[in-house]
Amino acid sequence: MSFENKTVVLSGAASGMGLLLSRCFVEQGGNAVMADIDEKTLSEKVAEINAIRPGSAIGVVCDVRDYEQVCHVCAEAVRVFGSIDLVVNFAGGAELRMLKEQYHGEDLPDIPISIFDWSLDVNLRGQVYFDHAALKYMRDQKSGVIVNIGSVTGEEGSASNIGYATAKSGAMNGLTKSIAQYGAPHGIRCVCVSPGPVLTRAAMANMKTMLGRAAEPQEVVDLILYLASEKGAFFTGVNFLMDGGRTLMTNKV
Repeated sequence: MSFENKTVVLSGAASGMGLLLSRCFVEQGGNAVMADIDEKTLSEKVAEINAIRPGSAIGVVCDVRDYEQVCHVCAEAVRVFGSIDLVVNFAGGAELRMLKEQYHGEDLPDIPISIFDWSLDVNLRGQVYFDHAALKYMRDQKSGVIVNIGSVTGEEGSASNIGYATAKSGAMNGLTKSIAQYGAPHGIRCVCVSPGPVLTRAAMANMKTMLGRAAEPQEVVDLILYLASEKGAFFTGVNFLMDGGRTLMTNKV
């Protein structure tokens, strides 16, 4: 799977699987446009990626809730590298974990609605924004792959993180199928990858799966790279649930 002279645009690229995919993509000959809201960490990680191959990565500070900032990321990708060949929407997270300083154990109806607004904006609207902004360039070049990121939580639901569960469920499937339908005549594919527990955080090891473990981040990244490559060229409009059989379990406690 060679990505020589190809360019990936990633949100949430300063950490976790976004950072790992940036590194793998550059190691396979590609360029990485790394978008993240954390300017300091992003700058440090871009420097690490460029140490692999000088000039292979740029960082663009971006709040995915702001469409103009998202458009700027895509414009910079084309300005610097000439194309957008792959978009991967990693930015996101469960609201009560990400905004824990605003959550004090309230019962669901008592949780401030602003917390759920944030979650829907980041986990759903942010992906819509990146897909829409990148499509303009992919349409003109008549090629491209978009990978939306779902979650096993979208399949299971959540009694507390309802914004995250909503964004990562049917909404993400609908977005993926819609982009795939529009994109096919233009040589554009769109798929969704929905991980179960992944060891980007130690706590994920506590989530049960039929296989008795959480996924390694590299396993998820390898699937995304496969789907983005010519080896995955016949996949579009589908969701890949990579959960180790968790959704098949009757007892997850």
